[in-house]
Amino acid sequence: MTLTTESPTEVGLAHPLVPLTREEISRAAAILKDGQAAAESFRFISIELREPEKELLRSGAATVREADAVLVDRAEARSYEAIVDLDSGIVSKWTQLAAHIHPPFMLDEFAEGEESCRKDPEVQAALAKRGITDMSLVCFEPWSVGYFGEDDQGRRLMRALVFVREEADDSPYAHPIENFVVIVDLNSGEVVKVEDDQAIPVPSASGNYLPKYVGEARTDLKPISITQPEGASFTVTGNHVQWADWSFRVGFTPREGLVLHQLKFRNKGVERPVINRASLSEMVVPYGDTAPVQAKKNAFDSGEYNIGNMANSLTLGCDCLGEIKYFDGITADSHGNPLTIENAICMHEEDDSILWKHFDFREGTTETRRSRKLVISFIATVANYEYAFYWHLFLDGSIEFLVKATGILSTAGQKPGEKSPYGQTLNNDGLYAPIHQHMFNVRMDFEIDGPTNAVYEVDMEIPEHNPTHTAFKAVDRLLETEQAAIRKTDSSKHRFWKIANRDSRNIVDEPVAYRLIPTDGIQLAAGDESYVSKRAQFARNNLWVTAYDRTERFAAGEFPNQATGADDGLHIWTQADRNIVDQDLVVWYTFGMHHVVRLEDWPIMPRQNIGFMLEPHGFFDQNPTLNLPTNATTPASGDT
Repeated sequence: MTLTTESPTEVGLAHPLVPLTREEISRAAAILKDGQAAAESFRFISIELREPEKELLRSGAATVREADAVLVDRAEARSYEAIVDLDSGIVSKWTQLAAHIHPPFMLDEFAEGEESCRKDPEVQAALAKRGITDMSLVCFEPWSVGYFGEDDQGRRLMRALVFVREEADDSPYAHPIENFVVIVDLNSGEVVKVEDDQAIPVPSASGNYLPKYVGEARTDLKPISITQPEGASFTVTGNHVQWADWSFRVGFTPREGLVLHQLKFRNKGVERPVINRASLSEMVVPYGDTAPVQAKKNAFDSGEYNIGNMANSLTLGCDCLGEIKYFDGITADSHGNPLTIENAICMHEEDDSILWKHFDFREGTTETRRSRKLVISFIATVANYEYAFYWHLFLDGSIEFLVKATGILSTAGQKPGEKSPYGQTLNNDGLYAPIHQHMFNVRMDFEIDGPTNAVYEVDMEIPEHNPTHTAFKAVDRLLETEQAAIRKTDSSKHRFWKIANRDSRNIVDEPVAYRLIPTDGIQLAAGDESYVSKRAQFARNNLWVTAYDRTERFAAGEFPNQATGADDGLHIWTQADRNIVDQDLVVWYTFGMHHVVRLEDWPIMPRQNIGFMLEPHGFFDQNPTLNLPTNATTPASGDT
């Protein structure tokens, strides 16, 4: 069942963090088209809410409704940033970006780039030499060109990997055309280079997963019915959500997708702030293969593609179950027209097994309370891969961020009978999938009981005086500067980090805090001298802490597309080595997955979970869930 509760537009717009409406996007585009972007050659990369300064939001002062816009002038091959004052109807700031700065792909450039490849005579002739003449079955997959030391001559480029279908709905990833790459100028639509190296036979074995290919579905699984007869426990007003003791605002941007604002927990009748803003900052997917085509595969899916723009319209019963509240994602197409991604964000409750339990063997009595979580999610398709992003809020104040990776492997071709040492052979017909990583960075603007916080690293240590050989203890170390806070995980020390407010004390006079549990805390495998490592330096380490600066939004910098990594990003900002003790802080956590491909990942990959936890650590004076009901109507046999 879908929850259809909606709020009038005027209620939603009462708060300055409500994302831009369709009308506001149209107004912002019209203001720009009437002024600096009047030429027909201008295209819109993005139009989104310019969030007000935090100080204004905290004080409740009046704010101006503004839009941030990024544009490209295709005729001049230059890009621009603009701030549009929607209240006054003026462009308050217009900035031409340096010639080497290239904004992310626009949605329609995927189709435009593919069409440019398909119609190009040189591409057609090269494929004909390989025996491929039906261009309607050829798929040109858009990849960023990255940066590998070449001069791009100021052009916004697309690197197309090439696959071919056997028929219209055949999976192209079973049939890569190896050693064949097409480079396209996205501004002009011109094919600027065809890389046609040693031909390898195109694998012909099927890799299909659709019902018409795999046969009838099994019938022995009985339905699982998830119902909430009294409806959902949350209330929604505009973009504001109240659930149990949690409250927050839902945001959406073209770059980040789902954003959580002003996350608070009600404790003893007081709304206590935890995180001011949380979102996916960046991600990178580097491949570990040395083959010519594969070695240049590394995608910054957020900063190069605007992953929010690729959000799915979610489907009840498949993507989400239960009593659902959907939020639309409102963005802009390349002409500045509003584009609605219906049901881009899904919110629902899930049962979460037992929260706490104790059997008193002396009295023969049992007390059990069940846990549940609020799930806020969106799913994006980036070419072959699907990434499902989840924020989980728990009744005890814990928070989980989870990425569920699925979709289809990015495949490669090899000579039949050969086996690449850098990947998994998938069949006996020359198909393999290279080893790679999925690296994510989440930006969390913490506000534990207020804006001034500090970060401690906590390691388990064995004391020198240990006569029983059983002693170990947790030792806190205050991280005082940005450089000191560039840290890696260390499972041998059971390391975690605490974000604390030293001015807010709990019942035992210790600073209230949350701890970051660094699960999946891997680092980038590529060497420091590699181009991808220089561009994705955020992934060399797991923890970064910065003094808040509203311009420092994305771990790999504002515009990582075709960037060298030499002048923007976490590794640049932290060179200032600012004080981070009792300051307004941003915590950046990098985590990921070594994807050592297995046969079971083909032809479509079962979900892989990657994420981390945030847990209250002295934030409460005791377990905050003692007031939960017993759920006495739940059969004891179902308690798992």
